[in-house]
Amino acid sequence: MIAINKPRIQSIDILRGLVMVIMALDHVRDYFHIHAWTDDPLNLETTTPALYFTRYITHFCAPTFVFLSGVSIYLQSLRKTKHELSIFLIKRGLWLIFVEFFIISFAWSFNPAFERFPLGVIWSIGVSMFILGFLIRLPYKAILVGGLIIIFGHNLLDFPEAATGFNGSFFLDLLHSSKWTSYKIAENRNLIIAYPFLPWLGLMMIGYCAGQLFSPQFDTARRKRLLTQMGIGLLILFMILRGINIYGDPVSWTEQQNGLYTFFSFMNIHKYPPSLLYMCVTIGCALLLLPHLEKLENRFTKIMVVFGRTAFFYYILHLYLIHILAAISFYVHGHTLAKISEGESVFKWKFVVPGEGFGLLGVYSIWLFVILCLYPLCKWYDKYKTNNKEKWWLSYL
Repeated sequence: MIAINKPRIQSIDILRGLVMVIMALDHVRDYFHIHAWTDDPLNLETTTPALYFTRYITHFCAPTFVFLSGVSIYLQSLRKTKHELSIFLIKRGLWLIFVEFFIISFAWSFNPAFERFPLGVIWSIGVSMFILGFLIRLPYKAILVGGLIIIFGHNLLDFPEAATGFNGSFFLDLLHSSKWTSYKIAENRNLIIAYPFLPWLGLMMIGYCAGQLFSPQFDTARRKRLLTQMGIGLLILFMILRGINIYGDPVSWTEQQNGLYTFFSFMNIHKYPPSLLYMCVTIGCALLLLPHLEKLENRFTKIMVVFGRTAFFYYILHLYLIHILAAISFYVHGHTLAKISEGESVFKWKFVVPGEGFGLLGVYSIWLFVILCLYPLCKWYDKYKTNNKEKWWLSYL
């Protein structure tokens, strides 16, 4: 295959960087908000508009990143043979699964005994890449149709899963059900399924097919028009299906005490697993934003590009930094290591005491501090990658 040289797509990097920065807000909230471990920020009986928004805005991160990962894979296919790309995706997928088990799980828990292995977003990306490594050998239209069937059809599983007396299984949880189910895999070892892979695989397949819009021969004006039309189409579809309140999300919206909270209920869509309506809202907004980022260049977008180009490096660093800051806060509040052993297993080594923490102002302040700390490191790493393109292992980071 003849390599096609084209400048890196700026809009993709900006949007990827933006969602990575927003994602850190939710993880800071996990460790520092006073109600993070005692209540759900989307619980309409107890939440506030500011807290609801703080959690809701982070819904856009995972689906946008997975979709853009698919786009990036298509762009790689323009300079690699199918065999080369297939092998790369299979190996990188397995690498990401390994990272989830041993690097990310420790970042979340700081538990040296590795008692809990959560299957999170990195796992879902890894297994999706692994499977896509085989699927890319199929015709483009087959991948597109397969992705659409998964995205639009996987919520059919909601009906049997909601039936009285339904008993799931490990493989169904792994595929779709999720619900943060914990499975004992060895003595004092548990596997927690947070991200079932089927809908995320479908989204990556759709992202891969959407990558064609960013190919060198595709007209820029037509790309912007199609992205806008698809974005609007997804949001209209969301409004229709959510209004009907029958299909597309396992939890129906209900009328609340006032119009604002009824709107919150209407918009409160399911992430675990990601429902059709969840993906309509998040990807619809992402598609609408992409055309406006193509020629936008200022100080802010340059910063987002750095985070977008170093997303995996940033992801690992931000988890460790946030957790280290949580540990510092833990000791500042007068706690000792003995306090860790007193808590339930879910809190051991987390350096988190339920009901103890900061308000939203504190959360946002810590979030900004984290971003300021990570930017120079990501900028250094981006420069290092640019100057060392011949080092094959960098493509896995």
